[in-house]
Amino acid sequence: MSSSTTVFVATNDLSGFTRGRAAPGNAADGVLRRGLGWVPADLAVTAFGELAPNPFGSTGDLKLLPAESTGVDIPARGDVPGVRLYLADQVLPDGTPWENCPRTFARRALDDFRRATGLEVVATFEHEFMIPGLGSGAPFSFGRFRSAEPFGSELVSLLDRMGLEPETWLPEFGTDQFEITLRPSDAMTAADRAVVLREVVRDLASQHGHRATFAPLPHPDGSGNGVHVHLSLRDAATGRPVLYDAARPGGLSELGGRFSAGILRHARALLSFTAGSPSSYLRLTPNRWSSGGVFLAERNREALLRICPTSTLGGGVVADQFNLEYRAADATANPWLVLGVLVRAGLRGVAADYAQPRVWPEEAGEADLTDVPSLPGGLEEALLELDKDEVVSGWFSAELLETHRSVKRSELAAVSGLDERGVCGRVADVY
Repeated sequence: MSSSTTVFVATNDLSGFTRGRAAPGNAADGVLRRGLGWVPADLAVTAFGELAPNPFGSTGDLKLLPAESTGVDIPARGDVPGVRLYLADQVLPDGTPWENCPRTFARRALDDFRRATGLEVVATFEHEFMIPGLGSGAPFSFGRFRSAEPFGSELVSLLDRMGLEPETWLPEFGTDQFEITLRPSDAMTAADRAVVLREVVRDLASQHGHRATFAPLPHPDGSGNGVHVHLSLRDAATGRPVLYDAARPGGLSELGGRFSAGILRHARALLSFTAGSPSSYLRLTPNRWSSGGVFLAERNREALLRICPTSTLGGGVVADQFNLEYRAADATANPWLVLGVLVRAGLRGVAADYAQPRVWPEEAGEADLTDVPSLPGGLEEALLELDKDEVVSGWFSAELLETHRSVKRSELAAVSGLDERGVCGRVADVY
């Protein structure tokens, strides 16, 4: 057990915020067994700290029950003490799962996928963020990389000690922008790591006297920050990868095509969960290298779903590397819900035997793609698409769905009347 003076038990809410309660470190064993108190209406807190109208009101009680495997130690630094962080399921006081818990939603989606297909999902979440004033120099340059020291090396080392398996750390294209990637893992672990990563980055930046932002678009004319979700499928019994078939377009297997078709078919409704803020949709436009339309393509960074590159260099095996990248997500979204809706959409495509989608070749240009379906033009449009899509809305309890709609529309109301610059700034202030 950690020697930290406190333990913090946390969930992640409908706006992608990590919230929870702390207890003395010497009470950790009891906390792991019995959890800490929580309130259903906490699910309705918006990104701006207001309580949205919700079906729970002032009644009801829950427990935040820590998942012991998620525990990480954030070390002390100077006068700031260390803390042991756990992610938790929200359960009823008797330990029964609460049907509105986002982490439970993800776990059930993965369980249903495995039962129906015999497959396991492997995933990783690739994050971009900005730290104004930390780095300087040209995009991707060694100079900017070094200007971020010692923050960069400390971040990689800390993530490694926590067992989050950092893979790459780099200065990105945008001003003050960086990217951190983690190695793929089982999908539930990947979503948990995405929650922890954001808090570790923010915490470490703060200890260096800086403020990190994962905002989708800090300024309407600038670069944006995405969260790219990489997904691959493996046979649960043998571990054999099943997405690759060299004889098919793009190398995507028939099963992989059906999985992709489910995501594409329901994409416009999924966006209300994967791109969760009023500024998210200002980033999701053509020519921003985010996602310019609802289509599947080889190695095209404008695609909603991208077939990622593979390499045989150094003995690399294509089938082992082959994965799909969902590009229309950002850090205003809850990683558990993002994972859950993508897996459920993929399962729908497999189970309903959706028609194979077109795989656009890498050389397809902007003129070729003019007729592909567009993404929603804003959060309200995405919510209306959710209302129309009975398949997607049917995955959620009535209370969770109602609260999600209420939280998102409350956040829209909070920025109503602002121009694009004001919207971006308001969101960036809290992310």
